[in-house]
Amino acid sequence: MANRLLCRARDFAVVEGDGTVTAEVVRRTMDALGVDDQGLDPMDRKVLHTIIHKFSGGPVGLDTLAVAVSEEVDTITDVYEPYLIQSGFLQRTPRGRVATELAYRHLGVSYVRKDQPRLI
Repeated sequence: MANRLLCRARDFAVVEGDGTVTAEVVRRTMDALGVDDQGLDPMDRKVLHTIIHKFSGGPVGLDTLAVAVSEEVDTITDVYEPYLIQSGFLQRTPRGRVATELAYRHLGVSYVRKDQPRLI
């Protein structure tokens, strides 16, 4: 993933400048690709958003999640999950994938722990 992003930054540098990859070129590249300040791209955010909004934060099974985001199971497990888990946005549990409190905060969604009663 990092190599792909570096190649895109190089492309931006060649097309829009003198070929030098600077911090400004990288910033513009990430903005154009929809990569946020935590390194999440649009599909990363879609996975988290889907778990939070369609499945109440999880747990949700991998096959169900794949169908919900229109992505192959292997792509989710090989491309998106590793970074989301390593960054603390997603947990893999025996019952399925669960969005963490960090994911809620990053997406600007109120977080209520599932073991806390809600007042009605």
